[in-house]
Amino acid sequence: METISIKIVNYSDNPLPSYVTKGAAGMDLRANLGESVLLQPMERQMIPTGIFIELPDGYEAQVRPRSGLAIKQGITCLNSPGTIDSDYRGEIKVILINLSKEEQVINHSDRIAQLVLGKVQQATWELVQQLNETKRGESGFGHTGVH
Repeated sequence: METISIKIVNYSDNPLPSYVTKGAAGMDLRANLGESVLLQPMERQMIPTGIFIELPDGYEAQVRPRSGLAIKQGITCLNSPGTIDSDYRGEIKVILINLSKEEQVINHSDRIAQLVLGKVQQATWELVQQLNETKRGESGFGHTGVH
């Protein structure tokens, strides 16, 4: 598995994001809060992490939900996956929403999301008058044309 070096600033007292197991794809992001946040049902809030990163060109970081938080508390990330571009230098913040029917509390240092790194390719458009035909053709979203 390839590893890359990424510059990071941590303005929180939480440990740096890290992989919990050898095969993990994501690193846990933790809440950096002065006081706990109460999330009402269907309420969303942006939760700071105190983490700032400098990604190399050609990479992105995605902020993704944590399955444990979703199943246990009904909390997930909006704008998921959230993309952090290589030229962004601001604080990583996570938009959480409470999809449960009860109030939920987010405390300082709670694991609130995962950070997954990936390579990115940029494209250039080639303007044409017609596209090549395929068996699927123009079959709609969620339909592969296979019956």
